[in-house]
Amino acid sequence: MSKKVINQKTNFDSEFLNSTGSDFIFDEKPINRLKNTSNDLKKDLSIQKIDKVKELANLKEQINSISDCNLKNNSKKIILGDGNINSPIMLIGEAPGVEEDNAGLTFMGEVGDLLKKMLIAINIEKQNIYTTYAVNFRPPEDRKPNSTEIKRYSQFLQKHISIINPKIIILMGSTAMESLTGLNSKISIERGKWKEVIVKNTSYNVIITFNPSYLLRAPENKKHSWDDLKKIKQKILELNLSV
Repeated sequence: MSKKVINQKTNFDSEFLNSTGSDFIFDEKPINRLKNTSNDLKKDLSIQKIDKVKELANLKEQINSISDCNLKNNSKKIILGDGNINSPIMLIGEAPGVEEDNAGLTFMGEVGDLLKKMLIAINIEKQNIYTTYAVNFRPPEDRKPNSTEIKRYSQFLQKHISIINPKIIILMGSTAMESLTGLNSKISIERGKWKEVIVKNTSYNVIITFNPSYLLRAPENKKHSWDDLKKIKQKILELNLSV
């Protein structure tokens, strides 16, 4: 399939790197897929949605039943995920912070604001994708989860992915990268490369990029995130996805 040309504003570097974001929209939008309005299809989609809701509720109960876990014991609540459960895009962050723990939602505060600007830059509203974390409880003092914790929660992440069954998975941060791919190398080495990851006999398109919380601390790396965002947009166009 031939690649489509992406047009972005020329003043991106001066503005997006300072976190404005909203002016930098891809001019070309993905082509809408043909819609089959038959009653049978509507019925099938309805059943699929009901099943996903039930399976996510069961997954949440499984994770909440974990015992002897410092992450769980030091958190107010579990953060499973939010957004469109039928979206073709699943975005996985590292772990909830204090604002997420208080709100019970993913990517809140400054981190959430930056993520929204990053997504808007490629014509995506956060509520139109599904967002979650590699670890579902806030680590004490917002520390990075250790390898044992990451491995423990990775089994639940795989179930989570199988339920949502996205076409594209975006891994933000080293914890998410290690949880799904097993890689523990530097993000700067692995980011921006499409990988094929098999979860429960299903293959997924996966890309690794910086976490927004890291970009707030190291804004000089936003230029690399923009490169990754362009690749994500191109993949959406190539797969003819509607987001």
